[in-house]
Amino acid sequence: MASPSDGAAAAAGASPQARSRRETSPLGEGSPVVVAVDANGADLGPAEVAAGAAIAAGQGVRSLLFGPAEKFGPIDAPAGLVEVVDAPVSIAKVADPVAAARSTKDASIVLAAQAVAEGRADALVSGGSTGAALAAGLLNMKRSHGIYRPALALPIPVPGGRPPVTLLDVGANTEVRPEHLVQFAFMGAALAKTVLGIARPRVALLSNGTEAIKGTPLVQEAHRLLAERAAASPLVDFVGNTEGNVVMDGEADVVVADGFTGNVALKLIEGVSSATLRSVREAATGSSWGKLGGLLLRSDLRTLRAEIDPEAQGGAYLLGLRKLGVVPHGRFSRTGFGQAILLAARGVRNDVVGQTHAALAEAGALKGPAPLASATATTVEQTP
Repeated sequence: MASPSDGAAAAAGASPQARSRRETSPLGEGSPVVVAVDANGADLGPAEVAAGAAIAAGQGVRSLLFGPAEKFGPIDAPAGLVEVVDAPVSIAKVADPVAAARSTKDASIVLAAQAVAEGRADALVSGGSTGAALAAGLLNMKRSHGIYRPALALPIPVPGGRPPVTLLDVGANTEVRPEHLVQFAFMGAALAKTVLGIARPRVALLSNGTEAIKGTPLVQEAHRLLAERAAASPLVDFVGNTEGNVVMDGEADVVVADGFTGNVALKLIEGVSSATLRSVREAATGSSWGKLGGLLLRSDLRTLRAEIDPEAQGGAYLLGLRKLGVVPHGRFSRTGFGQAILLAARGVRNDVVGQTHAALAEAGALKGPAPLASATATTVEQTP
C-alpha cells in the first residue's frame, strides 16, 4: 500500500491523462481496497454495520470490521472480503472523546484507525460519533503536513440532475480562525475538482448577507484573506458570501463555514427535505383526489426521494488526515453503511488525499512547517 506522501507525489507529478485514468478506475480493478470499519455506536447496532460491509463486499471492497464479534450475526459476504476483529470496547458515547481515544487503546475506533495508520487498511469508516472518529484519526493517522485542522466535507445532492454542493466544515471544528476557513475553502475546491469533476469550483462563505461587510468578524476576515488568495489561484473561483436560503440554488459549488454553523445548516437542510417528503406523502394519501395524484406522480416522487436520500450519499469525507476517512450518520441502515464503505473505496481509488494535498500545495494554501508532534497535540486538544 502506498504511503500518503507517495500519493501526493504521484498526484503532483502524474500527467492529466494518468490522473484521469486513475480517477475513473472501477473498484474491481487491481487488488481490493481495504476499509477499516468501526461498527460500534451505530443506532441500529453492529449487525447493521456488518450487513453494510457485506453489501460493499458484493462490489469487491474488503472490510476489516471492528466491533463486538458476537453481535454481528451471520455475514453474507464473499469469502475473504469481510474480516472480523473482535473489539467490543466502544467510546462512541463518551463525553470527552479526545481523552478516551488517548487512554482506551482497545476501543474499536482506535484499533480501526491504527489499522489504517499501519497500512493494513486504506481508509477509515466510523459508525459512531464524529468526535471519537476525529480524535482517533488525529492521534493515529495524523494530520497531513501543512493542514491546520481536518474538516468534514459533504457533497449535498441537488435535485434535478445538477452537481452536488459541497458543504464544509459540517461538524469537525466548532471554533476556527480565519486561516482555517481559507484552507477549508481550498480543501473543498480540491475535493469538488477531484471527485465531482468541476474544473474551477465556485467557492462561497456562508454568511447572513452577500456583502463583504456582513457576517461575524471571523467571516469578514476570512472573506478578505480568501479574496486575496483566490485571486492568484487557478483552483478557486471565490464568489463572496452566500446565504442559507440559496445554498442549494447552484450559486456556489463549495460553501464554507465553521463546524458549528455548517452542522446546523446541514441538519436544517436534511430536516426540511424529510418534512417536505412526509407532507407530500400525506397529501398523496389523504383523499381520493390525492391518491389519484400520487399514482400519477409516483415515479417522479421516487426519483426525488432517491436523489435527496442521505444514505445514498454515504456520508462526509474527513479531509486533512494522511489517510482518508468517511463519517456516515449513526442512524444509517445497512444501505447507508454499505455506501459509506464504497465511498471510502472510491476515494482511495481516486487518490482524494494525495490529489487534495497536491492541489493545496499548488495553490500555496498549506501552512508553514511546524513540529509535527506538538502541532498534532495542539489540534487534538482544540478539536471538540
